[in-house]
Amino acid sequence: MKTFVVGDIHGAHLALKQVLERSNFNIEEDQLITLGDICDGRPYVYECVEILLPIKNTIHIMGNHDGWFRKWLTSNSHPDYWIQGGYGTAESYLRRINMEHMIYKSRNGYIPGLITSDIPDSHWKFFMYQNLYYKDDSRNYFFVHGGFDRWKSVSENKSDHPSIFYWDRDLWKQAMSCGENAKLVTIDNFDTIFIGHTPTVNWRSKEKITENGIIIPKGKPNTFPMFNGGVWNIDTGAGWNGKLTIMNVDTKEYWQSDLVSELYKEEV
Repeated sequence: MKTFVVGDIHGAHLALKQVLERSNFNIEEDQLITLGDICDGRPYVYECVEILLPIKNTIHIMGNHDGWFRKWLTSNSHPDYWIQGGYGTAESYLRRINMEHMIYKSRNGYIPGLITSDIPDSHWKFFMYQNLYYKDDSRNYFFVHGGFDRWKSVSENKSDHPSIFYWDRDLWKQAMSCGENAKLVTIDNFDTIFIGHTPTVNWRSKEKITENGIIIPKGKPNTFPMFNGGVWNIDTGAGWNGKLTIMNVDTKEYWQSDLVSELYKEEV
């Protein structure tokens, strides 16, 4: 069995299909770890979950956008008023019940013509049972959407502030400050940490040639995974017109989708 990890999907179902195909992922035998933020972005969240559900071996980690959707599922109240990509999530599930575009602008955000019972039970369970993180003890790897306070153990973080796992960005900032070949110190002393949440497109390239010969012109948004201080960031901007990335956690070989702006170029 091979183990793969995929970055923030943000409703980009065509990108998800591409990376699974390009990596030759075997839905019967291989394991897939999703780093969260299935929700909010392109209006195909329902389709993304439908792609993920048949995979036999999965570990799904919750992102902050998934957390907003989960809150709506349990309270019928969306903490962010369906903005920051939430419009796409609502539209995805409205399309399923033939009520696409039944979303109204409000003073704070949007009001979709959607109720929690419109969400299939299998999808409700998918989002309700996402994990805060995943510790792979056999490899001493750690998988999390955002990060954590590295001066506390994972269990202490969970006890003190569980939301830190899907909101934190400091861990990545600290990893980026490490010198060449240096490793970020953590209380749990993980060998490698995999994160999403902070898109690599926030950084600009320095005319980089990748393993497959692709060149990113200097100064362009970086759409490739970044590694520093023992931390892999594989949120390569699928929610921001970048790419979706899937990586083999053992070999670190990765495969990417086309730019999502190209995959969905017919959409506004």
